[in-house]
Amino acid sequence: MCIKSFMIYDKQAGVPAFESYEYENKNSDYVLLIPVINEGERILKELYRAFKHCIYDSVDIVICDGGSTDGSMDEKKLKKLKVNSLLIKKSPGNQGTQLRMGIWWALKRGYKGLITIDGNNKDSIEDVPKFIDKLKEGYDLVQGSRFIDNGRNINTPLGRNVAIKLIHAPITSLAAGFKYTDTTNAFRAYSSHYLCDKRVMPLRDIFVKYELLAYLSVRAPKLGLRVCEIPVTRAYPRKAAVPTKISPLKGNAELLVVLIKNLFGKYNP
Repeated sequence: MCIKSFMIYDKQAGVPAFESYEYENKNSDYVLLIPVINEGERILKELYRAFKHCIYDSVDIVICDGGSTDGSMDEKKLKKLKVNSLLIKKSPGNQGTQLRMGIWWALKRGYKGLITIDGNNKDSIEDVPKFIDKLKEGYDLVQGSRFIDNGRNINTPLGRNVAIKLIHAPITSLAAGFKYTDTTNAFRAYSSHYLCDKRVMPLRDIFVKYELLAYLSVRAPKLGLRVCEIPVTRAYPRKAAVPTKISPLKGNAELLVVLIKNLFGKYNP
């Protein structure tokens, strides 16, 4: 299988410079965006699980790469695992920038809804069809949660459990006017209707790291759009190092700043 399309996109307002490698045409109304950088075997194992469960029949799988150098983005490997396209960020920025790249590209391609998931093999990627079902029911934001009935919370470090339940989820719920239980979880879905709403404007350069996920959690219920949580599994490795890009001190301090800004509407257009 050859590359069907290769494009270089220059930096524009709200969207980083990036390259797109489209291995297949648009095959679905929905897209799964996976932001990664040097996830190594973790992303390959996650993609294999998706392949095993035929997730490519429900959604186009698209990798939003931040510039990996570990060989995990090998074209042959990705094609074999039914990845539809690979986007490679060429501008500075972290997760939020990668997601803005993916959102812009996905909306340009005409998808009705977008699902996001981390690329470190912690999440139940086999649950993707459940998110699509909720989008089809008319929900604009579908949040995955390990903490509600039928959700599974496996080996999450104690400090993270406490921080989510006592700090992150309560502050986000207060800001949103909607009771969330798992607000740090990036396994979620958005309708294109929500992302294209002029009162939302997710494609802004202020969203560099964790700001975009926090903002989108709050903005949907504030605008009276339909929001729900669905059960998912999030499993941390029992003995291996915790797969995360958030540093214990600086990263968590930055997250707290984002929460406070979000609470006071600092990210609103």
